Parts: sequence; structure tokens; C-alpha cells
Amino acid sequence: MRFLRRLRADLSAGQNLEIYTTALLSLVLAVLGVLGTVGGEVLAAATLATLALLAGGTLGSRRQVAELIAEVRARGRGEAAVDDFLGRGRVRLPEQVREAQDIRIVGVTLSRTLRDLVDELQRRVAAGAVVKVALIDPAGSAPEEAARRSTIPDRAGMYRNRLLASVDLLRELAEAPGARGRVEVRFLDFVPAFGLVLLDPEGPEGRIHVDIYSHGSASGDAVFTVLPRRDGEWFQHFRREFDSVWEHGRPAAGTDGFAVAARV
Repeated sequence: MRFLRRLRADLSAGQNLEIYTTALLSLVLAVLGVLGTVGGEVLAAATLATLALLAGGTLGSRRQVAELIAEVRARGRGEAAVDDFLGRGRVRLPEQVREAQDIRIVGVTLSRTLRDLVDELQRRVAAGAVVKVALIDPAGSAPEEAARRSTIPDRAGMYRNRLLASVDLLRELAEAPGARGRVEVRFLDFVPAFGLVLLDPEGPEGRIHVDIYSHGSASGDAVFTVLPRRDGEWFQHFRREFDSVWEHGRPAAGTDGFAVAARV
């Protein structure tokens, strides 16, 4: 049964076709030879054709191995293509949040991130997950700094408006049924150098999405993901970065419209 499942998967994906074709032809030739259905010349020609097919498949496999070796060597020399590890968005983030028990987010205004995730975050909190969110303080000078970094120094008001919308979503999240004590919010008096979304960062299956902020680029921020087993040192680095940012944040308070239960 396992072989049949593997066979079905390979045929669906178009993989290892030359191997299965060679095996099938070899079996047919063997049966025909035993039964004496065809003559020796036909069998010889068919055998040569099967060997040619097998040789072609072997050459293709060797070429793929050679390309893989060249790519690994290029990575070792620091010559890997940027597209190999940078993307334009966090792939499958809502699905990943749906399975997480420990969710930590750092960003500037987080307007888009929270808007896209708030429903999923509410469900996760109701299911017992813990959510920690840190964003810049709308009441401080950080919005002006964010505007300067984005090359639009006269648009600090835009950042404050985005922050107010994010804070409203966070209040709603903190007040949702079952959220008591599970949602923590902190405000930053500085603009973080990058955005972070950490999902179960203390476990072996955790992941951290890192946003490299751009200066007013309309094409969006570059994003990459680190995993504990694959990127051990860098995974711990970005986990510690979150801890540092969190430590220097101001806990949300009643003056911000949050109940005491929304903070630690």
C-alpha cells in the first residue's frame, strides 16, 4: 500500500517517470521473452531502447545533482540569490497562527498585520493561547521618528491614525471572551529596526517571520523566516531581539484604554 501511495504521488507530480517507464518496459520484455511472443531481434531492439531511456534518466539525475552541488557551494561562498531566502510576504501566516499557542508580534503600527489576523487571534486567545504585541506609542515621539525614517517627515499624523486603529483592535482583542490575562500589549518609545512575528518560539516547531522595513517603498517589505532546527543561532538571535524590545516597552495601562488584565 505504501508503494502504491508513493507511485500515485510521483505520477501526479510528474516525478521519477523514467524509472517507472523503464521498470514497466523491462517487465513487459521479460514476459514477452518467456512467452516467445516476439522474436529475438525485436527483443534486442526493445532492450536497447530501454537502456537508452535508463541512460537518459541517469544523465538527468546527474545534472540535477551537479546543479544542487553548485548551489550549495554558492551558498557557502555567500553567493546565493536573494530570492532564495527573501519574499514579499509571510507565507501561510493565518494558517500558522491558527495552530500556535504562543504568539508574539513586534512592529511599527501593525495596522495591516492586526487587521489580517485579529479574527484568528481572537479564536486562538479563546482557545487558551497567549498573545503579546508591541508597537510604537501613539502618545510619544515615535510617530515622528517613523515618519522621518519613511522619508515623509510631515506625515507623522498618518502614523498616529494607523496606531489608533491598531490600538482599537488590540483593546477589542483584550476584552474578548476568554482573553482575560492572555493578551499583553506594550508601547515603544522608539521605532523597531524590523518587524517580528514569533509563533511558539520556545518549542522545536516554532518559527519567526522577520520583516525588513523599507523607506517608503510601495512594493512592500522584504520578509524571511527562521526556524529553530535549521537556523538555530539566528533563531535564538531574533528571539532575544523580541525579548529586548519587549523589556523596553511600556505596558498598556488604563490611561491607554486597557484594563489591568491586559498587561503584566
